[in-house]
Amino acid sequence: MSILKRGLSGAPVKRLQEKLGTDADGIFGTGTEKAVREFQSSAGLAADGIAGPDTFTALGLHELVLLRQGSRGAAVKKLQEALDIGADGIFGAGTAAAVREFQAENNLNTDGMAGPETLAKLNGFAEMTAETIQKAAVQPDEAHFVGEPLPEIKGSDIVAGSAVDVPAETSVWGKVKGWFS
Repeated sequence: MSILKRGLSGAPVKRLQEKLGTDADGIFGTGTEKAVREFQSSAGLAADGIAGPDTFTALGLHELVLLRQGSRGAAVKKLQEALDIGADGIFGAGTAAAVREFQAENNLNTDGMAGPETLAKLNGFAEMTAETIQKAAVQPDEAHFVGEPLPEIKGSDIVAGSAVDVPAETSVWGKVKGWFS
């Protein structure tokens, strides 16, 4: 799932930290978790300390939104409504198939995951602008994160793993998307 939680590191974490006003070292530790919980509580979100699509949207970090199988919440429901499929807020196999079909029809990478580029083509995602898509690219000051191995997420656990074999991409979620492709 495309979330940020304690134990992860990289460019998306650094961006989250900058937005929260915490030490932006790119490592999601207890301080970042506390700041996420406090923000979530103040924004009326479930204060679990895990940053996902709904937290990113509330923070204005639209470039970090990546919906994929296993994602849940308001952003997924909005995606399902835009695709004109059953909108239960749970990104399952049917939603992934609908996303792939939409991507194929719109000459997008057909990976079944909905990031800024896919969402920008859908009605109802006005926040996904050309500027948002540009922000989703790795910035020069984030380039050092690209070669860094990250832990792998399996279910709700972070396990030992390496993304070294995943090809570098220009998206801040590039390596993460590579794990699920």
